[in-house]
Amino acid sequence: MDIASVAALLLVGMASAIFGSIVGLGGGVIIVPTLMLAGQWLTGETVNAPTAVGTSLAVLIFTALSSTMTYARHGTVDWRSGWLFFITSGPAAILGARWANAVSDGPFQLAFGCFILLMFGLMVARERLKPADIRWPIRRSFRDRAGQVYTYGYNAWSALLIGAGVGFVSGLFGIGGGSLFVPLMVLLYRFPPHVATATSMFVILLSSLSGSVMHFFDGNIEPVALLALAPGALLGGRLGARIAARLSGSQLMWLLRMTLLVMAGFLIYQGIRTM
Repeated sequence: MDIASVAALLLVGMASAIFGSIVGLGGGVIIVPTLMLAGQWLTGETVNAPTAVGTSLAVLIFTALSSTMTYARHGTVDWRSGWLFFITSGPAAILGARWANAVSDGPFQLAFGCFILLMFGLMVARERLKPADIRWPIRRSFRDRAGQVYTYGYNAWSALLIGAGVGFVSGLFGIGGGSLFVPLMVLLYRFPPHVATATSMFVILLSSLSGSVMHFFDGNIEPVALLALAPGALLGGRLGARIAARLSGSQLMWLLRMTLLVMAGFLIYQGIRTM
């Protein structure tokens, strides 16, 4: 790997972490397609779907750690809720990582794109759907810097079910699962977008650790690419969290929707073309 490739991977890691921590995705929607499509130039060899996913998930550990630490200083991480979601997301991430080995590149890209398109549809629906007005048994509250208090809530069984879905997606696609987690937290549980994003990154950190262990033992992590991506991810995660703190909830959701649409169309096209 030459200097240009290392520099390019550093930039990819930083860009994915900045974007991922802003919208709560973890940045895998950038890392996975980049490794699969440009792996030959970046690493000197072709990168298949399981290796792209495993490497991305390992990088997400650094992104999520850096972002979570910054969000924690801003006081926007709901630690108690995050640990509850992780009870099922951890084991499910391991299961998803194992399934990633059984999918070839073309079907993987097609499935990945369709999943992201589904998330885009959910975000568009949010414009016409109001957050569910449900009196959940577990009630939480959050006070922002302006002094405004937000209330939200959930029940344990639905939180555990969503955690399992997020974890499985995390291990299978290497994207952290925030594209599913954040809109569900906002629409179903009425989480404030900033709290949903910050708490999502905390769960992504825990799920990424679980899924990466399985990918490591399956040989799905490209060590050279990981070493080049990780420093950029550490810096980008911190920068992204700081940028997110300055954006409004509507701006966060707009950025998430547009990115999901672009990435979905690109991956579906590539998946159909390579099948």
